[in-house]
Amino acid sequence: MGNFLTANSIFTCMACLVLGGLYAWLLYGTAKHLSKKLKPVLFALRMLLVALISWLLFAPLVRLISYTPEKPIIVLANDNSISAATIKPPGFDQQRYQNELQKLGDQLSAKYEVRLYNFSDSVRNGLDFSGKGKLSDGSALFHQLNDELLNRNVGAVILASDGIFNRGGNPLYEIDQIKAPIYTIALGDTIAKKDVLVANVNYNNLVYLDNEFTLDIQVQAFQGKGETTQLSVSENGKQLKQQTIQLASANEVKDVQVKLKANKIGVQRYTISLSAIKNEITTKNNVQTVFIEVIDGRQKVLLAAAAPHPDLAAFKQAIEQQQHYEVTLALADELNTVDPKNFSLAILYQLPNVNLAAANFMNRIKESKLSFWYVIGAQTNLQAFNQVQQAISFSRSSASLQEIFPYTAANFTAFNLDASSLKQLADYDPLLIPFSSLNVNGSYSSLFNQRIGKLNTQNPLLFFMEDNGRKLGFLIGEGIWKWKLEEAKNEQGSSLVNELVAKSVQYLSAKDDKRKFKVYSSKSTYDENENIILNAALYNEAYEPINTPDVNVQVKDGNGKVYRYLFSKFGSAYRLDAGTLPQGNYTYMATTTLGKNTYTANGAFYINALIAEYQQTTANHQLLNTLSQKSGGKLFMPKDLLQIIDEMEKKGQVKTISYEDRRYEELISLKWLFVLIILLLSTEWFLRKRNGEV
Repeated sequence: MGNFLTANSIFTCMACLVLGGLYAWLLYGTAKHLSKKLKPVLFALRMLLVALISWLLFAPLVRLISYTPEKPIIVLANDNSISAATIKPPGFDQQRYQNELQKLGDQLSAKYEVRLYNFSDSVRNGLDFSGKGKLSDGSALFHQLNDELLNRNVGAVILASDGIFNRGGNPLYEIDQIKAPIYTIALGDTIAKKDVLVANVNYNNLVYLDNEFTLDIQVQAFQGKGETTQLSVSENGKQLKQQTIQLASANEVKDVQVKLKANKIGVQRYTISLSAIKNEITTKNNVQTVFIEVIDGRQKVLLAAAAPHPDLAAFKQAIEQQQHYEVTLALADELNTVDPKNFSLAILYQLPNVNLAAANFMNRIKESKLSFWYVIGAQTNLQAFNQVQQAISFSRSSASLQEIFPYTAANFTAFNLDASSLKQLADYDPLLIPFSSLNVNGSYSSLFNQRIGKLNTQNPLLFFMEDNGRKLGFLIGEGIWKWKLEEAKNEQGSSLVNELVAKSVQYLSAKDDKRKFKVYSSKSTYDENENIILNAALYNEAYEPINTPDVNVQVKDGNGKVYRYLFSKFGSAYRLDAGTLPQGNYTYMATTTLGKNTYTANGAFYINALIAEYQQTTANHQLLNTLSQKSGGKLFMPKDLLQIIDEMEKKGQVKTISYEDRRYEELISLKWLFVLIILLLSTEWFLRKRNGEV
């Protein structure tokens, strides 16, 4: 319907009627030959016609209101995981269940809009009873419903599941956003079956060569009283340990610690298995495989200084938080006993020093192939420093000290720092350096520049360079221990100092990979439901990334089966999504040709079997009942699922709603007004013609 908007519109309407009346009076007021019955009719027709046409000239707005009904949406979702499909109570008829669930959807669709889903490790449209899902993620279903049906008229959710959710969050925390009753259909069996399984394995996925490490294995058993099982641990197929476990009670959990030694560099596969017990429901949960990377010791960092300083503790603490790195602190005379060959990076703190003759040490370390990180401070002998390296130099130095503040430089790409941590820079105390002029001989990449007082200069404060393939770092200023104090005082959630030192050390100690063709997997270990992603990079003679030629790759499993793929070109590099593959060990070899040269690259990855669906086989109907009670729904057994429709109608919670749509349009856009104008004109013309009027 339409309503005029304002008092002005009403005033305009009255004025148009008056105008129409005057026009009609001039035309018919003195017409004496017209009959007394016809004259008022013609007067009224002309008045309405003129008033309507004149009113349209003002283009008045009208409010149009329409109502759109929306059917309730009923969501019907079936758990398509392995546990829901394979663990059934006695007397359960799978075919009857499938037929009745489909019938339920058909009956509901006659009155409502029905959305069908199946879920396991992912959510898909339509009903599926194949039972191939490796995981059960109920929260993912409710997340998707919240996204797809936001602000829609969701009448009810019907969820068929065994209540075993082994991925994602608890669905109880997701249902509040649905705002609809949840009717659950309880699948599975709540009676525990006879089973023994490897419930969990705790381990460190990175160990060092020749070090001992521990596998903390949790063995769980159901209905296994009096039984025995053999626990064995093997490395790459070779058995290392075996132990007999006696099950003393019906339901039992045992923690077993197995100590092993890392004897081989690389990613090693360890298989933990339990022998089957009599009449066990499944043996697929008797085995777990873990992968542990064995590396050849830590990278060693030398922290050299003439004397103790609080900054040294800040450096040492930040570096040692990384398990790949080991710090050796050498002070004063200890410098003469240091062998540079044992290190991959040397942090030279205020060396050469004004009070220490360390010429022998500086000459020995200069001749090594180490990367250096120089820290310049008040005790640095700037004249000697200019002689031991040629990357930077100081001139016009004096004994006075200068305070400098850091600010972030633009276009630094060597590594990234947390943006929230960088905001802390404004609160930090200044660093101290001898008053001098800094000259940088060559190109450099600056992370922080110097701010003196309130003036942001272009002089670098923390920056990096390269010298004949050797990486160099420079920190102009001492006093970062004060930054640590500021972080502790303000209870900062993240430490910029730790992150800054750690990432600088990583960058400086990392050896550049100058291969022209590189291929690497996004992960060394995948779960069997994850897509395998391979990345590749190709460089020309100028070491510029290109992706003109094609890159082919052969992926081979442990049985010799070969999968062949072609990389897609992605930006200036290559990328391959190989999809999912079965559990096992895989190697790959990629090849490409650039000009007359053929390049190859090799690698390996591992795919874990997912056994989460076999680790809990007892249905959790209590969780399903809680979902229903909390949302205003009800739990049903599979044999009664067709009664859900009667329950929904009895509660009267599922209702059609109407949405009111209000909009404003110009009156001239309404077509029926033109029909009215033509009708008025035609009627008046007919009456005038019939009565002899021209």
